[in-house]
Amino acid sequence: MRIPPAVPTPPSLTRRYGSSSEGRAWLASLPRLIEQSLHRWQVRPDLAPGALPWNGHGAIVIPVRRAGRPGPGEATGFGHGETAVLKIAYPHDEALLEPQALALWEGNGAVRLLANDPDSGSLLLERLDAERSLQDEPLDVAVPVWGGVVRRLSLPPEGRPEWHEFEHIAARAEQWSDELPESWERLGRPFPRWLLEAALEVCQTRGAVGRRSGTDVLVHTDLHFLNILARDDAPALPGPGGVTAGDFKAIDPQPMVGEAEFAVAPLLWNRLAELPRASPGEALLERCFDFSAAAGLDGEIARQWAVAREVENALWYAAKPSHGGDVARSLWVASTLAGNTLPGLPAPQELPAPGQAVSHAG
Repeated sequence: MRIPPAVPTPPSLTRRYGSSSEGRAWLASLPRLIEQSLHRWQVRPDLAPGALPWNGHGAIVIPVRRAGRPGPGEATGFGHGETAVLKIAYPHDEALLEPQALALWEGNGAVRLLANDPDSGSLLLERLDAERSLQDEPLDVAVPVWGGVVRRLSLPPEGRPEWHEFEHIAARAEQWSDELPESWERLGRPFPRWLLEAALEVCQTRGAVGRRSGTDVLVHTDLHFLNILARDDAPALPGPGGVTAGDFKAIDPQPMVGEAEFAVAPLLWNRLAELPRASPGEALLERCFDFSAAAGLDGEIARQWAVAREVENALWYAAKPSHGGDVARSLWVASTLAGNTLPGLPAPQELPAPGQAVSHAG
């Protein structure tokens, strides 16, 4: 196959990774990695002239089209002329287990994995509609769709070797029990002790319960609205039954094993501007319970995990000098869900959305 001209790097990736030697080395390697992947899987970029590829926080995603017929060991179920995306992730821990989780889901509720090259961090994936996510749907539509996606993703562990790769959520909680107090002290006690203790109580309680739970499932731990995309063949206009969970699939899983309620938290630190100005805390709690119910989950357990996750996020942000707005957002969500919104914080409608600064999913 004739290799096309070099694929441009999105400026946001250049800004994000150009400030460290490791990041600059990865950016410099991208043209070679892209060319090798295009050749390996016999695909060509499917970009309009002058268009940039897509990208997330930590990966370049290039729409591609099959340019030849598959040979031995190449992607199967992917014929001549068919579309896909080539994803090449910056080498970081959160990306390492994506192909294992996608292989287990087999396209049911999550984007289908067509091929994987672990040495380069390259994935060939089913193409979804990058312009249409659950972020674009009204909340009364997003609730049942999200719930249906979670039900599909909640696989119980079984004997395949991929399962041994995933960290257990209970183990993460035990780790936080040690790390959160140390970080809180080191950072100058950036919020009241009672909020730290609320998070620690969750870690200790849910960690112990999780260790003996018989309800473990594979959990997509970053399942916010932007990480659920419409299928590429989903109808542009809803059918008679409206938008359904079958019209959407999850991406970027950051997989773990444990209580499915751990997955609710990212919904609660997104779309805060849509909360009503009257009683926003009550509305946030209602949102937690509505999404949980749609997925068949326990809303109270989801609330507890969200407190712990947002306290951990707040401490992560507090260590970064340019993340004051992110700290405020995490503290508003954590303290509100803990039942005592901290004074002096902006209203939720004035808080920055994740991604307006460097994003983090703790």
